[in-house]
Amino acid sequence: MMASEMASNNFPWLTLAIFVPIVFGLLVLALGRDDRPCLTRGLSLIGAVAGFLVTIPLYTGFDKTTAAMQFVEKASWIESFNVNYHLGVDGISVWFVLLTAFITIIVVAAGWEVITNRVSQYMAAFLILSGLMVGVFAALDGLLFYVFFEATLIPMYIIVGVWGGPNRVYAAFKFFLYTLMGSLLTLVAFIYLWNASGGSFDILTWQQTKLGYTPQILIFVALLAAFAVKVPMWPVHTWLPDAHVEAPTGGSVVLAAIMLKLGAYGFLRFSLPIAPDASHSLAGMMIALSLIAVIYIGLVAIVQDDMKKLVAYSSVAHMGFVTLGFFIFNTAGVEGAIVQMISHGFVSGAMFLCIGVLYDRMHSRRIADYGGVINVMPRFATFFVLFSMANSGLPATSGFVGEFMVIMGAVEHNFWVGLLAATALILGASYSLWMVKRVVFGDITNEHVREMSDLNRREFWILGVMAIAVLYMGIYPKPFTDVMHVSVEALLQHVAVSKL
Repeated sequence: MMASEMASNNFPWLTLAIFVPIVFGLLVLALGRDDRPCLTRGLSLIGAVAGFLVTIPLYTGFDKTTAAMQFVEKASWIESFNVNYHLGVDGISVWFVLLTAFITIIVVAAGWEVITNRVSQYMAAFLILSGLMVGVFAALDGLLFYVFFEATLIPMYIIVGVWGGPNRVYAAFKFFLYTLMGSLLTLVAFIYLWNASGGSFDILTWQQTKLGYTPQILIFVALLAAFAVKVPMWPVHTWLPDAHVEAPTGGSVVLAAIMLKLGAYGFLRFSLPIAPDASHSLAGMMIALSLIAVIYIGLVAIVQDDMKKLVAYSSVAHMGFVTLGFFIFNTAGVEGAIVQMISHGFVSGAMFLCIGVLYDRMHSRRIADYGGVINVMPRFATFFVLFSMANSGLPATSGFVGEFMVIMGAVEHNFWVGLLAATALILGASYSLWMVKRVVFGDITNEHVREMSDLNRREFWILGVMAIAVLYMGIYPKPFTDVMHVSVEALLQHVAVSKL
């Protein structure tokens, strides 16, 4: 059975990880002004770095030998309904706390010179969003999780709607309505679980509550409504390309690197352990939907003429690997899916940063407007090719590790499922490398390309840090898998024991 929780180490690292960026975001709103952008940007960077530094002890002090929750904090919040401010992380969630804080630094640095209007509001939105997303990964109380989960919609809605492209209002509304509508059924499921568990919102208590088969099916479907939209799974993925295309570069990076992971994380924390019998019964449906995302959406990505839209569709395909890994119920599959989630945060985020670099110079995302970029931007071209290779699953990059583990797990589960999943490597190479060929290589066909300048120092260091992360994880993934292994084994044992 799944372990509950360890004693806290008596220091509120998780509270700091949540509220340091939020407090700095409020400070930026209060003190920042467009006529003093240096103060705004400097304060934002300090807040992002401080938010990352307080997450480091979560890794250095993490005990890899136990599946129990660690760094636990608990205080009464709403006594009449037994709602608590209850935080903790295990080997599954701790990496996403660190990833969120890391990506926040990247996003603040990426918007340093690009954002020139409403700078304080832009930076504050990302800092506050960062704290809320950490709260999602750290919450051990169902209502607290729901508050954080829904609150993340507000900053992202503002980011897309204010700093986005020409159709930003449409994209922001579509993003907001899709995710909000799905989440309403989740709230109903949480209220049912509160009643079934004897008046508790404690997630660990929910995981140990024995439910009948029909309630499990209904709860699984209710949770699926929210988590499938957030991932997003086919066919509820249509909001993502619109949101990515219209979002500013920083918005696309956070959306791809972190926000899509909130839904996938929900499957691991809620759907599988709370409704294990339903998870097994509906696994065939989930595998089928995942394979459609991997294959069909991969084909859709090939025909895109907008770079952002192509990478957005590739995100749907890569997240199909994640949900596939969860529902084949073996260690390689689940660990591979989690590794894929982390890797996708690096690779997809880096791809959107690269597209942002091109857009800042040409104000176009159309593939046909480019060609021969390597002739004038050799340093940029090096990074762009590396990240595109990682996006297509090149060995020695992080993009290969998770996909390979999921394919191995899928073959162990069913050879034909593994074979179909492996086609994603071919499709990934097709759309990624064809885009690179048309954008980077060949002769310069557009005089505007000839006038483009190579990476400046800030852009070089941002992409360089992302490249180090992609290569390190691809060459030596052991530190990542070691942390999650015991928690994954405990989850699988819990689901297997509960199976009818």
